[in-house]
Amino acid sequence: MGILYALALGTGFTRAQEPAATDRPAPTSPAEPLADRYSAARAATFLDAVALDWTNERNCGACHTNYNYLLARPALGGPQSTAMQQVRGFFEDRVANWDKPDPPDAQPRWDTEVVATAVALACNDAATTGKLHPRTRQALDRMWSLQRPDGAWDWLKCDWPPYEHDDYCGATFAAIGLGLAPDAYQNTEPARQGLDKLRRFFQHNPPPSLHHQAMLLWASMRVDGLMDQDQQQATIQTLLNRQRPDGGWNLPSLGTWNRHDGSPNDPNIPSDGFGTGFVIYVLRQAGVPASHDKLQQGTAWLKANQRLSGRWFTRSLSNDKAHYIANAGTGFALLAITACEPVAEPKP
Repeated sequence: MGILYALALGTGFTRAQEPAATDRPAPTSPAEPLADRYSAARAATFLDAVALDWTNERNCGACHTNYNYLLARPALGGPQSTAMQQVRGFFEDRVANWDKPDPPDAQPRWDTEVVATAVALACNDAATTGKLHPRTRQALDRMWSLQRPDGAWDWLKCDWPPYEHDDYCGATFAAIGLGLAPDAYQNTEPARQGLDKLRRFFQHNPPPSLHHQAMLLWASMRVDGLMDQDQQQATIQTLLNRQRPDGGWNLPSLGTWNRHDGSPNDPNIPSDGFGTGFVIYVLRQAGVPASHDKLQQGTAWLKANQRLSGRWFTRSLSNDKAHYIANAGTGFALLAITACEPVAEPKP
């Protein structure tokens, strides 16, 4: 997702410690050399640096970077990194100050900020403490207060697919957060009422892309009534069938999106980090075994295509100015690999 909200610096919110300039990843480029071997540590270092840099320099949240980071970074296990604590602290501070009149930009600028923050915190809670943090509960409860009568939310539409593009994305995002939220949050009264409307939205609105269909599949593994078993199995098979000859998947094959200049994205390009990582991770959440040949081929592709910086390249679906979707792709690549292999015990 592109910038969800931009906040002026010096508003009094606690900001994560500024990383040294040498720690900032270079701009994403398709020309970056491949690493000589896969390294989870290198991926973690990249994600830490890019999430801190985005949070500090942009002072904002973005699904392609620091929101996705809160989901992906805990996959390595062990104690929370300092960077993750700082990035998470930024969002907790946002929630704590949403209802304060001063400073004037303390309040959420868009409904999308509330939904994305609630979901990211819920996913992070599930992956770390397993307990619902009070700020997460506060954000989730506020999310339902903004839900439209049709069950969706007013989502940012800045023509940055697959995230900041349509209301369906926000609905699937909310469903995933609801399913992952610890402490049986989905059984609370606000969640039950909201979920009834959300189910009706999905019943009356088919997924506009395979990406969103996969998001709905992911959510349906933890929230009843979103997909029936036949729909789940059909989605799984469609995702498996989109595997490229090189062993991975690519993002353009998960939907039909034009670039900002009006040209189409080519669904037949080689595999990329986002497509491969996202599809493998969703398939694992849907119960496809890690030993499945296609998933093994996909993880082999990921291990062979990590770049020197620790990231995986994914070309932007919109323009070539900045390929921020590669940040989310790196997060999903890490999630996919760790979902298919046991995580090593952290060293004492």
